[in-house]
Amino acid sequence: MRFVILMAAFSVVTGLAQSADESADREKALKRWKANDVTRPVPPVITPGTPSMREKPGAPPSDAVVLFDGKDLSQWQNNKGGPARWKLVDGALVVAPGTGDIHTRQAFGDCQLHVEWAEPNPPQETDQARGNSGVYLMSRYELQVLDSYQNKTYADGQAGAIYGQFPPLVNVSLPPGVWQTYDVVFHGPRFAADGKLLRPARITVLQNGVLVEDNVSLTGPTDYQARPPYKPHPEKMPLLLQDHDQPVRFRNIWIRELN
Repeated sequence: MRFVILMAAFSVVTGLAQSADESADREKALKRWKANDVTRPVPPVITPGTPSMREKPGAPPSDAVVLFDGKDLSQWQNNKGGPARWKLVDGALVVAPGTGDIHTRQAFGDCQLHVEWAEPNPPQETDQARGNSGVYLMSRYELQVLDSYQNKTYADGQAGAIYGQFPPLVNVSLPPGVWQTYDVVFHGPRFAADGKLLRPARITVLQNGVLVEDNVSLTGPTDYQARPPYKPHPEKMPLLLQDHDQPVRFRNIWIRELN
């Protein structure tokens, strides 16, 4: 209980610090526009997506960049810039163990991301060897993919964890073979011209419709048994999917850039 209270207090403090720049922008907007000002620009109109079902994926929003729609791997490449060597099976993108990670040809920064994934069935192995993969925002910040259904492992390494940093708030993992969803809101870090960190990366994650990461502030890139510090990098970098020698399946991957 003491740990939970301390973490809650930490979350409040860091949350206040993280939101300072956004608050300043909102205050500028309030000063610029009068209440109910008819000349204030209205939000763009988009068509919302449709929910996915276990049997088939839904449709992305009309302004999303579709990264995988079950038809081809044209939006992805390997670490050397060549074609992605993962498999396309029954509309799913399947990790081909030993072929290496894949990443998007396009770079992204602040974003809303939707990913659907399913674990191998029947399951094999235990702990971190059971259906391990990962979704790396900006190729550096890992949202863990793992078969965490009745599978014991360390807290910050299970599904829904920001690997090595934040365990999920709850374990909502479904059985192997069942399609699961990640819906992510990610704000990348910002660096000054001299490389100084101006703001850390932040991430909110819903797994299967349940909040598992609540606007947490990352300590830096994710790593195994380490928490390396931030190093300056571009505001946009590719999204990466990890080959961890397990035939995890992915489908219906889309992203919306947040301006």
